[in-house]
Amino acid sequence: MADPGFDYVFTALRGVQAGRAYYAAMCPLRLIPRIFLFDEEEIAPEARAQRTINRTRIPEIARYLVDNPDSYVFSSLTASIDGEVRFEPLDGDAESARDTVGRLVIPMTAKFVINDGQHRRAAIEEALRERPELGDETISVVFFIDQSLQRAQQMFADLNRHAIRPTKSIGILYDHRDQLSQLARQMTSDVETFQGLVELEKTSISNRSRKLFTLSAIHSATRRLLRKKKAQPVSEAEAELAREFWTEVGKNMPDWQAASRREVAPSELRKDCVHAHGVALQALAIAGSDLIAQQPKRWKSKLRVLKKVNWNRQNVELWEGRAMVAGRISKAQLNVRLTANILKQELGLPLSSEDKRAEERHARSKKPTRRTRRKPT
Repeated sequence: MADPGFDYVFTALRGVQAGRAYYAAMCPLRLIPRIFLFDEEEIAPEARAQRTINRTRIPEIARYLVDNPDSYVFSSLTASIDGEVRFEPLDGDAESARDTVGRLVIPMTAKFVINDGQHRRAAIEEALRERPELGDETISVVFFIDQSLQRAQQMFADLNRHAIRPTKSIGILYDHRDQLSQLARQMTSDVETFQGLVELEKTSISNRSRKLFTLSAIHSATRRLLRKKKAQPVSEAEAELAREFWTEVGKNMPDWQAASRREVAPSELRKDCVHAHGVALQALAIAGSDLIAQQPKRWKSKLRVLKKVNWNRQNVELWEGRAMVAGRISKAQLNVRLTANILKQELGLPLSSEDKRAEERHARSKKPTRRTRRKPT
């Protein structure tokens, strides 16, 4: 808050890191856009204390804040202050390290630079335009006293040095707002051939793992099946359809059933079969979505053809250039589509114009290249 003496005054806690004092305070959201400014993007990188802001990230973060006013969570901002800062303990000597609670007085002429949280700051500004009432809520801010541009740059590097983005699977596991995430979690126990075979934390499966699928792969495949965009709601009818689809697919995949009964190791299936990889789940979802749309009453019986598909990775004539590239499984979008095309053909479904373009590209890649003879000089 600002006082009549033209200072910002915050009730703050004082701490010490690396021999330097720092301060933790609560700041009203309405003040965030006013006091925390970005370095101008046209300034050369070496003259800035932070990265340029990625504007495409802002609407999503702002929408999260606006749509969840009763349950949003924002972590602390970290900022440097370039100015004469004064800390006034509530009791005791200002020089005493024991006096950690007091008033942090910052002149309005001071410059603030965000070291961590610039996208949250921009999202707060955007969200306040739609929900001004959020301005009275607070966010915690950790203030450091800025000594130089070099120090501010080093702080940015240090704060981001060990930042690790959580895996997609664990993000889905812990997301209780997104309905598709909820559905993916539920299916790990509702679909018999998924039970006990889903890796809930990692987005890849190690060679010796006893898991066959990742939660992220099931989530992505189900989104394709239901033709959902990110964060779109899922009706109960759609959720039930997804459960029925994956249950029916499982009934027609003997190897999945054997893995569920612990008669075959998932690691062996991954080594030998295309269907034990995420590319197959995506392809099954794409083909299944078309099948359900075109055969709404007969799609379950049509899936029996899956038992006849030769899923073995040694069947290179079928899978090379589709599910595999140079013998290795590929999850690239073109390979997913080309794998789905095989399943569509097996199911008797017509290929779309986009499918046909993918097939033409695949056919061109298989043609041997001509070598022209050089004329003797």
